[in-house]
This record gives sequence, structure tokens and C-alpha cells, in this order.
Amino acid sequence: MPSFDVVLAELSEAPISVDRATAAVQGDEAGAVVSFSGVVRNHDGGMAVSRLGYSAHPTAHRVLAQVVEELVAEHAGKADKPVRIWAAHRVGLLEVGDPALVCAVSAAHRGQAFEVCSQLVDRIKARVPIWKEQFFADGTVEWVGAGQQLPSERPSQVIEK
Repeated sequence: MPSFDVVLAELSEAPISVDRATAAVQGDEAGAVVSFSGVVRNHDGGMAVSRLGYSAHPTAHRVLAQVVEELVAEHAGKADKPVRIWAAHRVGLLEVGDPALVCAVSAAHRGQAFEVCSQLVDRIKARVPIWKEQFFADGTVEWVGAGQQLPSERPSQVIEK
């Protein structure tokens, strides 16, 4: 049975790139290499953004690994050739144009590569506890995602008297 090869799944303080990701997943049996790069843009909600800061919960690396493992388990029986996955999310201060999230998937066929890469990006954004601090050109700052409940937390219980 063909295997899934998780080449990389990490949080990184160092720069990340699509070129590095696609090079890492390419192989002779791969007929498709699909990549995604989420980059820092210069605007949000009609305001000029000058830079972003990303902070991660101490468990974020484990949640990222779990997201990738679950995706691999769901798709394991659907591959007739090896599938390779590379995913990294930056933490720390990033400037406009810097990649914040990069994912790459190679597979024998484009359909599977697109499907796995799309699901990978969506799940990382939805589940990995990473928060974004936006620094606007006017000097204001806004946190995005700060109200998310952490995966290891249980909803608080209401005690009625």
C-alpha cells in the first residue's frame, strides 16, 4: 500500500517559502505538486496593515501534528502512489509580503493533491491555536483569533445554585 510521507509539519520562527516546500515534496512518481502560500497583506477591514505578529499556544505544534495525522489517516486508502505533505506556519513578527502559512502536497494525480492541500490549509487555520496581532499604519493594534477555545480546554461549567 502506498504511504503518505509527512516531510514537514512545524511552527517556524525562521522564514518559510513555497519553493522550499515544493522542492521537498517533489518526486518522480508525483504527477502533481500543489502549494499554498498565505502571505501578509497590506490591508484588513479597510485599514492599512504595516506588519503582523503571530503567537502560538505551547500545544500548537502537537495540534498541527494531529491535524496532519488525521488527514493522512482519512486519505491513506485513496492513494495508488506515495503522497507527500509539507506544512509550516510562522510565528513572530512578519512584514507585508512574508509567507505566514505554506503548505505543499504532491500526489500522482492533481485531484488528490488539490484535495489534500485544501483540507490541510483549512484545518490548520481552523484548529491550530495561533493568534494574529495586526499592527495598523495608524498605530492601532488588533488581535485576531484571541477568543478561540483551545483544543485541550473543556467548556466552563455553569454551576447553578
